[in-house]
Amino acid sequence: MLDYRLLPAGDTALVVEFGDRIDRRLNARVLALRAQLDEARIEGIVETVPTFRSLMVHYDPLVLPADALVRRIEALASSLRTVEPSGRAWRLPVCYDERLAPDLVDVGARTGLSPSQVVERHSATTYHVYMLGFLPGQAYMGDVAPELSLGRRETPRTKIPAGSLAMATTMTCIFPLETPCGWHLIGRSPVPLWERRPGSQPLLAPGDRVTFAPISFREYERLVVEIASGQFKIAPTEPLGAAA
Repeated sequence: MLDYRLLPAGDTALVVEFGDRIDRRLNARVLALRAQLDEARIEGIVETVPTFRSLMVHYDPLVLPADALVRRIEALASSLRTVEPSGRAWRLPVCYDERLAPDLVDVGARTGLSPSQVVERHSATTYHVYMLGFLPGQAYMGDVAPELSLGRRETPRTKIPAGSLAMATTMTCIFPLETPCGWHLIGRSPVPLWERRPGSQPLLAPGDRVTFAPISFREYERLVVEIASGQFKIAPTEPLGAAA
């Protein structure tokens, strides 16, 4: 039986907490419970929202009383089975050119690596999408190689461009919108993770796997134009469920 806690979050949500740290095994339990709740199609559940280590379950108490929801969750959690990641695999182009990576040299200096070594190590990792948050479509991906792990910048920037690739502690992100940011900027991707249009869905989802493909500044500029004109569409290298 898995260890977890059930915590009320107001009158219409319940949090299932599996631990107190960022860990792929805990996140796998979160995503497994979400998948089982989705498969069960329990009337009254409005939405499930996964985080690093917990699952928030929004429900309609007029349709599904809290005690009934607790019983359903306990029944599923008691026999929860985690499997190998079955999300999609993506290879996203990223330009690590210093014109788009204002912190690359500083990251290298602070980690004892050259800028090219930083790029090599960062792009060599297959990242796990733990959760979406902060901005629409923003995926928190881990885990950054230990030798690249740095705390946040002492002085956050008031504004960074959409598409900025950044990292802090064990996480790396592509910020889908212009935003303030206290992370280290080491590149930029031309691929939009979220588009400003009705019905837009995030490109990435919890459980997906992501690698970054380094591209030149010229290639970055070309892709920006092609994506804006609709000539280029990114697709997963493995569709949903292919790795199961």
